[in-house]
Amino acid sequence: MQKTKIICTIGPSSDHPHIISKLIQSGMNVARLNMAHSSHSHIESVVKTIRTESKRLNCYVGIMMDLSGPKIRLDLSGITGNEITIEKDHIYQLGFSKMNDIPINIDLTFNHVDSTNAYVKIDDGKLSFKIIKSDKKFLRVKAENDCVIKNNKGVNFPGVELDIPSLTHKDEKDILKAIDLDIDWIALSFVRSSADINSIYKILNNSNVKIPIIAKIEKPEAIENLDSIIEEFQGILIARGDLGVELPLSKLPVLQKNIIEKCRKLKKPVIVATQMLESMIDSNTPTRAEINDVANAVFEESDAVMLSGETAVGEFPIETVKIMKKIISDVENNNVNNNLDKYEIKLDNDTRSAIGDSVKTISKHMHIDGIVVMTESGSTARVVGHFRPSVNIFAFTPHSNICRQMTLLWGVTPIFMSECLTTDDMLINAEKILLKNEYMNKGDTFILTAGIPIGVSGATNMLKIQKIKD
Repeated sequence: MQKTKIICTIGPSSDHPHIISKLIQSGMNVARLNMAHSSHSHIESVVKTIRTESKRLNCYVGIMMDLSGPKIRLDLSGITGNEITIEKDHIYQLGFSKMNDIPINIDLTFNHVDSTNAYVKIDDGKLSFKIIKSDKKFLRVKAENDCVIKNNKGVNFPGVELDIPSLTHKDEKDILKAIDLDIDWIALSFVRSSADINSIYKILNNSNVKIPIIAKIEKPEAIENLDSIIEEFQGILIARGDLGVELPLSKLPVLQKNIIEKCRKLKKPVIVATQMLESMIDSNTPTRAEINDVANAVFEESDAVMLSGETAVGEFPIETVKIMKKIISDVENNNVNNNLDKYEIKLDNDTRSAIGDSVKTISKHMHIDGIVVMTESGSTARVVGHFRPSVNIFAFTPHSNICRQMTLLWGVTPIFMSECLTTDDMLINAEKILLKNEYMNKGDTFILTAGIPIGVSGATNMLKIQKIKD
């Protein structure tokens, strides 16, 4: 079983029951819904298809709603051809009003501009402008290259402090739809501080709902506030596309490694995303550099790797997932180094952490065929997975939504099991399910972690070594 999970973006190339079924069979663990390009009626249909196909295939697939956020784009509607020809060294004015040479879609306030290092970058940095003059409502910019820019392309402002909310009105409506559809994870775009999560909490709390929230790291401010963001959010997504536009590209490899390491120390799931197998949008084989990029994310022990355009609009969505799974499997089967040993275990009075560390130690000293985790909230499975044991983790829970949430966690196979009244019932039922699904065989030995009393979240306090009778 692969331990690093695969997230696939669903789009025109994959939005069909047959393709979604093939993606699941090929290795998709979590489906990403990009709300920047989706209507509510369309999302309802996609969610229904994912749930139907995963149930038919007898497995769990998580669904992550990626909020579009306040994405700043060109608004060239009304301009002939919906495009502008930009000439190098020419001066242009950019702002919200249609009176500007380069109109944008959001009425921004430019609070502070770094006079020495401020730029406007369009279409993932393909076109760059140096800011030469700023006003609260517009910028005067000098083009650094020739280009034709088209409507709706993304605009970034490295070196500029923007007055912009963390949630748009559209995001708020999308969160309500996520609640209605019982979505498993929500990803928040353009996070700048840990306080950005509060707007989502307010909406969820009003509906008495808990959905784990992932922070997308794609702004310089997020790097400055990284530690507090990782502490507050339930997961982190390294959005290398916008991050690579906002910051020098040369900084990305070190940033990626540092973010993963911080998430690992704090036991938070971390996703590496953007252009992982980008060439497979048009080609049925990846480049060698892309293969190494995916492999490096696995070596660094990220929880998941994500495909965007490759499965959303690419010509080879199924082949892409198969290749990604093959890369992951080859690395995991040959990666004898476990970097967690370099992390100092600190006294934190956390029973789950102590048990997770103990499970890892026991699996080193004994022949262990699997780890069985009984969990109410999924937290124990996350913590046990944090220690990156060499054997598979089978996480049993009586909650279907927790099963779906755990599809994102490294090394965890989620399994639904009805509530048990005693530990003996728990062991007997777990063994039956493991044998029935051929996860384990008679004579195999597993480590069991559970909580006494049964059914209480956060009460993990028991560890047992159990051999399945021949």
